[in-house]
Amino acid sequence: MTDAERVAAEARRVLAGNRRRGVSAWEGKRYDFVCPSPTHYPFQWFWDSAFHAVALLHVDPELAKREIRCLLQGQRADGFMPHMLLWEKDAHPKALAEYLIRLERPFHTATIQPPVLARSILRIHEATGDDAFLREVLPPVLGFFRWLEERRDPDGDGLLSILQPDESGLDCSPKFDSAMGIVREPASETAPSLKRGMERLFRGELRFEFEDVMVNAIYADGLECLARLCPAEATGLRRRAARTLAALQDKCWDERAGAFFDLAGPQEEKSRVLTFTSLFPLILPGLDERRAKRLIDEHLLNPKEFWLEYPVPSVAATEPSFEPDYACRAIWRGPSWVNANWYLYHGLRAHGRADAASELARRTVAMVARGGMREFFNPRDATGYGATDFGWTTLALDLIASEAVHSGERSRPSLENAWPTT
Repeated sequence: MTDAERVAAEARRVLAGNRRRGVSAWEGKRYDFVCPSPTHYPFQWFWDSAFHAVALLHVDPELAKREIRCLLQGQRADGFMPHMLLWEKDAHPKALAEYLIRLERPFHTATIQPPVLARSILRIHEATGDDAFLREVLPPVLGFFRWLEERRDPDGDGLLSILQPDESGLDCSPKFDSAMGIVREPASETAPSLKRGMERLFRGELRFEFEDVMVNAIYADGLECLARLCPAEATGLRRRAARTLAALQDKCWDERAGAFFDLAGPQEEKSRVLTFTSLFPLILPGLDERRAKRLIDEHLLNPKEFWLEYPVPSVAATEPSFEPDYACRAIWRGPSWVNANWYLYHGLRAHGRADAASELARRTVAMVARGGMREFFNPRDATGYGATDFGWTTLALDLIASEAVHSGERSRPSLENAWPTT
């Protein structure tokens, strides 16, 4: 059995085993979704479910639709969508004790996550052609993107702001160290210092405001996806996407470093820590080709930074904060994650770098075959860390299928047009 066959079988097992169904005490709502991990993350997370929906297209497209429908039940009347839905009330005390969260209402958080949802819905529609599903889900998703523009872009420059690290999905990334008071040494203090920082943030003693490059690249991509799905609003959506891309290039690009950096605080100071998010505008086909070439050749394919044996590490190996072996027990500080690879894979293809994309897919599948269906992996030896049977690692299914399409082994409309090219 090949690596791809083993990984595909394991991914299907995880998608089936992580399914949660029931009736919540929350207004008697029925839930049916794939949780990130039964042992570590039994609730529904926003961007996790969006990734799960893409993977589920390779199992049963109806389950992909079900994932999105369940997620949309958490939307508020004003368009806001929470980053966590805690469907089972009796599990709340344990969650509040273990996670660095606050609940806005008894069953969901008051924070957001990167808006991957639009990309997932485009993929579902391309795979199924289900216009009825599209008519059902487009209004709430358009409402969410309007909420983001109105509530999280106060200066109108096209860049969304996040108000705590969790909103990026990258809880303990070293790019947030200064703002959150996170310490790197000794390693045993890194995670506790994040906890202290979050407690200060919740008490209002700390201000956190970042215009995060990855969040905004995903936002711009989402606007383009919605433009493809909603012709009546396409002009306005594309205008908003172009404004966000322009702001990323004008404000976040560092010509000397040849990379993008987050903007921190009211003064929009660049957070000059080289993480994989510095490469994320690659997912946008409209990115200036000179900048795209520098991101790929100087950084992504640089064996001293990101092109390690099992890429893409969440922090460049040249950074002092790079920690490939999870010694500090704080996430996003060095290990590789499959969702990042999935996005960057499609970014490479969008910019005409098919060979590099195929090699990234091959190494990602090999990493999962070696390390198991884990949350993240050592970029040097593929040791798996974090949660077991982790949901979005099943995105390997999409990489495997996409490579099969591009190699001519099979054809699926949902994959052939998965990302537009320049």
